[in-house]
Amino acid sequence: MMKQKVLFAAAEAAPFYKTGGLGDVAYALPKYLAQSGVDVRVVVPYYTKLFPKQYKTGLEDVISFQIDIPYRGLVYCGIKKYKLNDVNYYFIDNEEFFGRDNLYGYWDDGERFAFFQLAICRMMEVINFIPDVVHINDWHTAFVPVLLRDKFHWIEKYKGIKTLLTIHNLQFQGIFDPVILDTLFGMGWNSYTDDGAKFYDQINFLKGGINFADAVNTVSPSYAREIQTPEFGEQLDGVLRKNSWKLSGIINGIDSELYNPETDIQIKANYNAADLSGKAIDKSELQAELGLPVENVPLYGVVSRLTTQKGMDLFLDTLDDFLSRHKAQVVVLGTGDPELERRFEYYQNKYPNQLVAQMKFDIGLAQRIYAGSDVFVMPSAFEPSGLSQMMAMRYGTLPLVHAVGGLRDTVIPYNELDKTGTGFTFDDYRSNVLGEILSYSFRTYDERQTDWKALQQQAMERDFDWSNSAQDYLNLYDNLAE
Repeated sequence: MMKQKVLFAAAEAAPFYKTGGLGDVAYALPKYLAQSGVDVRVVVPYYTKLFPKQYKTGLEDVISFQIDIPYRGLVYCGIKKYKLNDVNYYFIDNEEFFGRDNLYGYWDDGERFAFFQLAICRMMEVINFIPDVVHINDWHTAFVPVLLRDKFHWIEKYKGIKTLLTIHNLQFQGIFDPVILDTLFGMGWNSYTDDGAKFYDQINFLKGGINFADAVNTVSPSYAREIQTPEFGEQLDGVLRKNSWKLSGIINGIDSELYNPETDIQIKANYNAADLSGKAIDKSELQAELGLPVENVPLYGVVSRLTTQKGMDLFLDTLDDFLSRHKAQVVVLGTGDPELERRFEYYQNKYPNQLVAQMKFDIGLAQRIYAGSDVFVMPSAFEPSGLSQMMAMRYGTLPLVHAVGGLRDTVIPYNELDKTGTGFTFDDYRSNVLGEILSYSFRTYDERQTDWKALQQQAMERDFDWSNSAQDYLNLYDNLAE
């Protein structure tokens, strides 16, 4: 059997640059695919101001060519290459489009990622890499299947290419004026239909990808079901129901080597499921580091963007009551909505011996929170996959989550009768319900330490390694090739 060839296209990829889970996936999944014998190549933009200096010495110039953008004429496109973990990363270079201070959030994002997608389609022929599958991710690359069908269909080499679209977050769709079909893509209006990319009186990149891709998946089975409902469908639930025959869910994984309490150099004491004594040391160290009293009370950790999507408003609505009634401690690490940050600072001042809020991004401190906390709080309003709850379980920290998306798929609620579970969950998205489950977790820690230790061990024994998820993607690629 010939070695399978996959081109993985995304707007970001760790360790070069990332803003969230997409960047993690674009690093981890190709690495595991390569280990499985797949000839996988990754293509991302070359963000010149953001590209890490330590990788520039190994960056190779491959080729340059021009792309015809109708309203501009011929536009420069460079291809650079870097090899990491036996994976070739290709970087699309154009200083005007990608020489910015941030990855996204510009008025011309439609044009920037239209260029990126045209470059992906042209690049395959130029570098002579014709994949069996083009694996595209989110709206920034979702229009590639439309381009392959409507603009580049005349290229004989491309006719056997299959496309897989992974939706990491349905909230972001890439909606623009339909004039870009002519001015940027130069492809006419064939796709401007209700069963194409038309979205009311605009063009929706993600909708086009859903309709034109050979397969669509999301980053958890529950999220795949949820987005087919009006509650979570972001006005595309009808389109997703219509395409349900090719829609599936694959939970993201984590790097079990990187997130390993036995070897993690970021924490004071290493430990494992058989011997949790090191975790108690890490808890005391974390309390001391953050200026909290070093005592045996349940410590609740949060490592998150401080946004309403992450449920931080709901958590804040419970804090006053929870901390006034329970001798518990809370540590929060993250940045986000300024109003939510101010509210955390208010409660930090009100409960200085119980709450510490660090409004910053600190990888080392995040690891120490995963290791030193007893409970990891993640009450997201919606969560396509989530990684933090899996990391927490790896460190024997019990997640407390809203049972949606990937949180529902990965956290088993504690059952008092048979002592099963890996954490705590709630279904009804209201602050008083979250308050009740917080109190329940406190009582469990306070009164049922034998159960608590069993839950920790069960959580640590869960296998969320990326190798499992990679195998699911391999099966999906194989199905596309049939």
